[in-house]
Amino acid sequence: MLTQRAKYGLRAMCILAADTTGRPTLPIHELAERGHIPQKFLEAILLDLRRHGFLTSRRGKAGGYALARAAAEIPVSEVIRALDGPLAPIPCASLTAYQPCTDCPDPPSCEIRALMRQVRDATARILDGTSLAQLAAEGETPEESAKENA
Repeated sequence: MLTQRAKYGLRAMCILAADTTGRPTLPIHELAERGHIPQKFLEAILLDLRRHGFLTSRRGKAGGYALARAAAEIPVSEVIRALDGPLAPIPCASLTAYQPCTDCPDPPSCEIRALMRQVRDATARILDGTSLAQLAAEGETPEESAKENA
C-alpha cells in the first residue's frame, strides 16, 4: 500500500513537473498549498527527495525546489522506492530487500510468496514504465494537455 508520505511526495513532484510559471523554483509554501499537503510534513519529504537526487533547492527570497532532471526521465517507481522502500507487498517477495517469513517452512514452494511475486512484478512493470511527466499529465485538463502538445 502506498503511504501518505509517498503520495504527498509524488503529488509535490507532479506539481513541479507540471509547473508553467517559468520560475526556476517553487517555494515550499506554494507546493504545500497547491498540493493540499501539510507544510511541515512536506518539508521532510522534500529533503528526502533532494537527498535521493530527485530535487534541487535554492535558499533565500527566490528559493524553493525544482526537479533535478527532466520529469520524463524520472520513473514513478524510483520515487516510491526512495520514500517507501521496496514495491513488494511482503518482504519475501522483494528482489531488493528480501527477508524470509519467520513462519514459512519452505519459501521456494510457498504459494503466497509466488502470488505476491507476481503482484510485485506487475506493479513494478507499471510503475517502472510510467514517468513523472506521464503521471503529471494525467491530472491535466484536456485543454492544458493540448496546449503542451501543440
